Amino acid sequence: MRIVPAAYDHPDAVKLNDMVQQEYAERYGDGGDITPLAPEMFRPPNGLYLIAYDAADRPVATGAWRARDSGGEGYRDGDAEIKRMFVVREARGQGLARRVLALLEEDARQADRIRMVLETGIMQPEAIALYESSGYTLTEKFGLYRCHDSSRCYAKPLR
Repeated sequence: MRIVPAAYDHPDAVKLNDMVQQEYAERYGDGGDITPLAPEMFRPPNGLYLIAYDAADRPVATGAWRARDSGGEGYRDGDAEIKRMFVVREARGQGLARRVLALLEEDARQADRIRMVLETGIMQPEAIALYESSGYTLTEKFGLYRCHDSSRCYAKPLR
């Protein structure tokens, strides 16, 4: 597998984003994640967007982080928020998400972010298992879905 930085609006990123939105819609019975995201949110040094390619050079996974600071949605100064962690069904079970997550954490640490945070939902038990086994613990809710019962927010210190 090859994991490379890319723009959030790169054609392969758009393709994978459409796939993750479809999966969210299937799991939650809605239209997918409506969190406002824009390419500039993931540009270094305030973020990073990664795409993983398989041996046939097909895009099979994504992951990103964006800088967040205190404001009206419950973030803290120095937060780095994980977004768009996704692995296509055919590539799951190979540890790819864990590799992407580790790269995102290291990049956010190098950008002097203090805490990695993420929001997921109860219909994503695989994601919850990944994050908990990677040292993330439940934290106070933040972000767009902080008032939803199905939302779970996690955090991990980067220092």
